[in-house]
Amino acid sequence: MNDPFDFLAAEFGLVHVDASKAAAMAMPDARTSCFYARRALELAVNFAFDNDRALQRPYDDNLSALVNSPAFKAVAGESVYNFAREIIRLGNQAVHSNRPIRQIDSVNAVSKLFHVTYWFGRTYGRASKPSPSLTFDPNGLPRTSPIPRRTLEQLQTLEVELAARDE
Repeated sequence: MNDPFDFLAAEFGLVHVDASKAAAMAMPDARTSCFYARRALELAVNFAFDNDRALQRPYDDNLSALVNSPAFKAVAGESVYNFAREIIRLGNQAVHSNRPIRQIDSVNAVSKLFHVTYWFGRTYGRASKPSPSLTFDPNGLPRTSPIPRRTLEQLQTLEVELAARDE
């Protein structure tokens, strides 16, 4: 697979791992893909708040509160802000809803994640900023994955485990 998130690997390894999982699962397992897209976004946004003096954490510092803070919107801009909100929405549906998650949803989440992480890499990268000519091609997403499909219950358990590990 041609990993659309390779530009993150050198400086943002944790974000890269989860963004790559989102891309790898977009076609074979849309629910898991949306979960990992939201997780990668959360890691990137937390990095930004931890390292950008223009971003002060609001009283409630869950992902939605961080993204919806006026400071984040000012730093990220309208497009990145809207893309981040959509990733959150799709990721939350993947983990908290029994409704089917479609491939179009996961491809949408991965596409928006690409744009958010491109901005993130250009803004916070020190040694290896992504090329200005870098683009996202959904046709490059793999149709199969060596990672097994996950059920809604498995994703909910994984969410709790990752949140505990992050603490």
